[in-house]
Amino acid sequence: MNKVLIIVPAFNEEANMTALFNDLCTPEIRSFADILVVNDASMDQTGLIAKKYHVSLVTHVFNLGYGSALQVGYKYAVRRGYDYVIQIDADGQHNPSNIAHIYQCLTTKDEEGNLPDIVIGSRFVEGSQSFKISGIKKISLAMFSWVIKRTTGKTITDPTSGLQGLNKKTFTYYSIYGNFDYFYPDANMIIQMLLLGFNVVETASVMHERKAGLSMHTGLLKQMLYMMIMPLSIMTVIKRVKNGLQK
Repeated sequence: MNKVLIIVPAFNEEANMTALFNDLCTPEIRSFADILVVNDASMDQTGLIAKKYHVSLVTHVFNLGYGSALQVGYKYAVRRGYDYVIQIDADGQHNPSNIAHIYQCLTTKDEEGNLPDIVIGSRFVEGSQSFKISGIKKISLAMFSWVIKRTTGKTITDPTSGLQGLNKKTFTYYSIYGNFDYFYPDANMIIQMLLLGFNVVETASVMHERKAGLSMHTGLLKQMLYMMIMPLSIMTVIKRVKNGLQK
């Protein structure tokens, strides 16, 4: 067993899985990381494709959502004794070339001698490579970055990035009931962890536009729903922390 577990939450991603896993299941990556696919009750061949690559696979009987799939991965990492988790999406937007770099960031101290608890792969820091995003996405990113800065004093350029590396303290905390959002774990979780004193940093990343399939935010109605739910979730997180949510 390696020290690092790569968690890939997946729902109906058969069109993207083969290309992703051809790049993910290389000798270089598998020399330091194990791979877990959490198949969130996909109705296509997502699970069968994962099996072809001889990775660990957990399959939900019912579709529980992105956040729940991630938390299953965290629980798996805790029970198996991993030291680090790196999570990437199954849609191919997160280039597997980011993984070794994020692992290096997790194990490198800053100028003050501190190790990060959370490393976010950002599309917007120097050295990043990404794709054009929609106007409504730009607005939401700017709004959430502003809220994070106002509530925590920390500048986060890409608060909705799902490309993240977590140390054991962080994913163990997330694995506990009530400590992680089961539906939209985005800016709300960053605010929670910063307010609780976790060390959150960003690093440059390489991301691609989705080539096939639908995002969980595809469609104007879903985007509007997200924009309504996330501010409420952020307010709830802030209130919970102020009321004594423990680190």
